[in-house]
Amino acid sequence: MKIDGSHLKFSFKGKKGVYHNIELHSKRLAHIVKQCRDIPGQELFQYFDADGERRPIDSGMVNDYIKEISSAHFTSKDFRTWAGTAYAFEAFHDLGCCETEAETKKKVVEALDIVAGRLGNTRTVCRKYYVHPAIIDHYSNRTIEKYFDALEKAEKTDNLDLSAGERVLMQILRDMKSVVICA
Repeated sequence: MKIDGSHLKFSFKGKKGVYHNIELHSKRLAHIVKQCRDIPGQELFQYFDADGERRPIDSGMVNDYIKEISSAHFTSKDFRTWAGTAYAFEAFHDLGCCETEAETKKKVVEALDIVAGRLGNTRTVCRKYYVHPAIIDHYSNRTIEKYFDALEKAEKTDNLDLSAGERVLMQILRDMKSVVICA
């Protein structure tokens, strides 16, 4: 773990022994992580309980917290799926649309490889668990093109909460909902 101003770099071994190097830029997050790092012990993410005892933070605690603050049944996997789907949408935009089915299939694989690289997972796992199938369907049947135009417009606006790709992804999900309601 390295912190330089608002720049954070995490280097760690994840599931199945895969090494990850993740960089983030957030002044607020850097401040929080510094506080965690300053607590003595092996674990980076830990806290002192009401009795002054050091306690590690585990994934179950994170998921309980997410459920509590959202008043819904969200978990950290939902955030990973959101990120994977947003990465896929942005990758499809960067790769552009295709003229043939064979070219489309090839670019779907390329996009999933990009997502896999960003999430530190395999293409198969990303497709099965972390990329919403509707995004792949939209790309395959070329209905995603109108959203590419929306992405280019969204990139010109300043929004601190969501990336341009996430804002357009929200629109895709809203449109999907309206189609389901109307059907």
